[in-house]
Amino acid sequence: INRPNQVWCADITYILMRRGVLYLVTIMDWFSRKVFAWQLSNSVDAVLCVEALKETLAKYGPPEIHNTDEGSQVTSGDWADVLTDVKVRISRDGKGGWIKNCMIERLRRCLKDECVYLYVLERLTSKAGIGKWMAYYNTESPHATCGIMTHGILTPEDA
Repeated sequence: INRPNQVWCADITYILMRRGVLYLVTIMDWFSRKVFAWQLSNSVDAVLCVEALKETLAKYGPPEIHNTDEGSQVTSGDWADVLTDVKVRISRDGKGGWIKNCMIERLRRCLKDECVYLYVLERLTSKAGIGKWMAYYNTESPHATCGIMTHGILTPEDA
């Protein structure tokens, strides 16, 4: 991977609220480690993921490859149709295939450690709180493996 918008990855996680759970889908660029899109929903279905994917494609154009795990939302026909319509190669991690999605797994861990677990989010303020943290992640937060560099300016040699 030697340039932005070559390979993307996506993942879904849950965010515990004071009352209930929200689900977060995130789409990230492997090269820059930037979060290209994210969406929250109170249901974990393919619609949530497809909306985030379409938003990202409209804003950044298609990557060459899109990698995910094998969750039902991202193995759905709707998800695959969106990618194949714009000629994106689909890559999926099999059981135990965590290494391909390690950047987005780290994002998820940082989000929960630095935002969700520190501040009990209410459903009405969760989107604003997570949005503020995502903006920080994309522009200011130092990446643990590269000293003071931000996530947004990593090179493949830094990984």
